[in-house]
Amino acid sequence: MENGWLGAHGGDIQRVGLRLNMCGIAGYYGNVEITDEAVSRTLRLMTNRGPDHQANCRIRAAGQTLHLLHSRLAIIDLEARSNQPFRIGDYTLIFNGEIYNYIELRRELEREGIEFFTSSDTEVLLRHFMLHGERALESLEGMFSFAIYNALNGQLFLARDRFGEKPLFIHRSSHGICFASEVKLLESLLGRRFKLNESQLLRYLTNGYRSLYKSKETFFEDVEEIPPASFMTVQRDGSIYRRRYWQLAPETDEQMGIEQAIAGVRERLLDSIQLRLRSDVPLAFCLSGGVDSAFLASAAVKTFSCDVTTFSILDRDSRYNEEAEIKEILSDLKCPHFLIRTSQEDFFPRLTRLIRYHDGPVSTISYYVHALLSEAIHEQGFKVAISGTGADEILTGYYDHFLLFLADIKSIAAHTAELEAWENHIKPLVRNPYLSDAGLFSRDPKFRGHIFLDQAIYESYLKKKFHEDFSEALFTETSHLKNRMMNELMHEIVPVILREDDLNSMLYSIENRSPYLDSRLVQFAYSIPVKHLMHNGYGKYVLREAAKGILNERTRCNRKKVGFNTSLHSLINFSDTSIRNTMLNESPIFELVSKEAISQLLDIKPFSDQLNKFMFNFINLKIFLEERS
Repeated sequence: MENGWLGAHGGDIQRVGLRLNMCGIAGYYGNVEITDEAVSRTLRLMTNRGPDHQANCRIRAAGQTLHLLHSRLAIIDLEARSNQPFRIGDYTLIFNGEIYNYIELRRELEREGIEFFTSSDTEVLLRHFMLHGERALESLEGMFSFAIYNALNGQLFLARDRFGEKPLFIHRSSHGICFASEVKLLESLLGRRFKLNESQLLRYLTNGYRSLYKSKETFFEDVEEIPPASFMTVQRDGSIYRRRYWQLAPETDEQMGIEQAIAGVRERLLDSIQLRLRSDVPLAFCLSGGVDSAFLASAAVKTFSCDVTTFSILDRDSRYNEEAEIKEILSDLKCPHFLIRTSQEDFFPRLTRLIRYHDGPVSTISYYVHALLSEAIHEQGFKVAISGTGADEILTGYYDHFLLFLADIKSIAAHTAELEAWENHIKPLVRNPYLSDAGLFSRDPKFRGHIFLDQAIYESYLKKKFHEDFSEALFTETSHLKNRMMNELMHEIVPVILREDDLNSMLYSIENRSPYLDSRLVQFAYSIPVKHLMHNGYGKYVLREAAKGILNERTRCNRKKVGFNTSLHSLINFSDTSIRNTMLNESPIFELVSKEAISQLLDIKPFSDQLNKFMFNFINLKIFLEERS
């Protein structure tokens, strides 16, 4: 053991550590010696993931070496007694995230006669695992990735939360396994750079963010992620065992009435919010003009009497500007708020910094904007932010959901009225050309051409041949809508959002919490009969009804969906010759993409929604390849 001490067995809690600056984790288990220089270098790289404490430990046994590195962002029990690596007897833990129901679990453990020496969720997690082993995962409600080493049997246990809110990358070789919260930490510990995965780069460029989690590939060869809701055990001899410990089951309760659905969502969502308000530091709320985030902030203020400060982004482009909607919410809540306006100032330096920290292209333009929010939240001294991630995917929210809903209910009497409501209220808002056809999915339930829109055009710009047909997993055969939503939740949208949420937040030493991603709420939401999910041209109908008396009426009844988005022209002055020259200068990107095609695209103004996405992806990939060359 180096850089600290572990002390005697017998239930005493020990901590190791240098008092430096950082919640991220990293480690190595194998037969290669990691140098002190590599460990120190990696701890320095972890600083952004939390400025409050850093530590590491080294354990040698039976010819193997284990390194455990931790960097802490203190949210619960701010005392040094909860620093990590955290040891009780033969068990040592490093942990990234929060166990929201740690108080309830602690009470259960105390009834078993277990005594606690801290007030942290860290100690609850370790003692819970010591008592129940892998079965402990089933009762954890939270976001986490962690590693626990058992010195008795030499087993390293790695696990990740149900939806993948906290990352855990791994690299395996014949010499051992390395794991970390970020790819750069793997490279730092091992003292090597991974080769780029060209197929993932081209996938990102032509098919966009929805394609990134269709497979197990990452932007790097020989790097993978432990999947959400999964764990891995590593033995001293290097043998590995993996298992998924939780699976969402979309079992509809056809007997459920609308009032039961509304009451069930309201009860579970309020409980989830209350759990995620637990903190020993102040909380910030990311606020758009929509129902999802507005309900969270409104419930915190009106139901739980919480001191709320909100942060919002305002775009100059009228297609994405929600200033009127946001001000409506703020006039109701009367809470402190910060409005951040998009700007062309320092776009390229800011984006380059993000790409360096993300170890890859930023997935969508929304997450360039989200980084501006995270920066403002950090500057105001907040360590925790609450966001509305997941609401669209569990309670409906996208324009194609309306058409899938119409296809699902086409045989019931309500179809005629719902079709008329869609024609009157939703069709005028839709910009995607395919989604103006009400009968699209009734005629062809498997049609997905609206998702990889203009795919063939973007593939034609490539210098290397690349094509992938759109594919989706089959979760249920009883509802086209629910199957689409579950693909968005598990593979297409939420995994991308959570990765970007984590990286943007950690860059500014902030923890992001997502109340809609409570496993009990999600499971209940997928049990609601499809016929209740939308009504009279309202998506998220059940959520809107659950929000009565909490969310202001104008926001609750607003059908318009803007989304967390912005125009690239709001961020870049493409009329500036120097900008154009920067976009077209010599770069490794032009080994993959035609420079002539990009030059022609730069003359288009304004960009369509799809071209907006493609050009943002091009710029990101260009910078990323230049940074790695």
